[in-house]
Amino acid sequence: MTDQTPSGSGRKKTVALVLAGLLIVPGLVFAAWSAITLTYSFSSGERAGYMQKLSHKGWVCKTYEGELQMTNIPGAAPEKFVFTVRDPAVAKQLDGLSGEHVSLMYDEHKGVPSSCFGDTPYFVTGARKVAP
Repeated sequence: MTDQTPSGSGRKKTVALVLAGLLIVPGLVFAAWSAITLTYSFSSGERAGYMQKLSHKGWVCKTYEGELQMTNIPGAAPEKFVFTVRDPAVAKQLDGLSGEHVSLMYDEHKGVPSSCFGDTPYFVTGARKVAP
């Protein structure tokens, strides 16, 4: 009778494949989930108000984050709309509109798996100055 136990090199290959699978599969799931949530928007719309601020921040993943002060009813407390800008061209356009009355076009992306893509689910895609 021959011994049918796996050799040492066969066992090492199995362990290497299992470890590779444990690293690769979650990476692929993360990449697929990120692509899906960033490609398809949950909602889209437009908000108007005064541009409060726009900053380029982050330790590793730099994103443009901003605030829009919305005043719907005169005398009411203003509401802040916080947003993220992914396109540097749109960020440059917004930077020139600081303090102005603007209308922002945005897409809402729910379930984005990392703050590396932005701190908020609202991604501004365009802006225009509104006449006072």
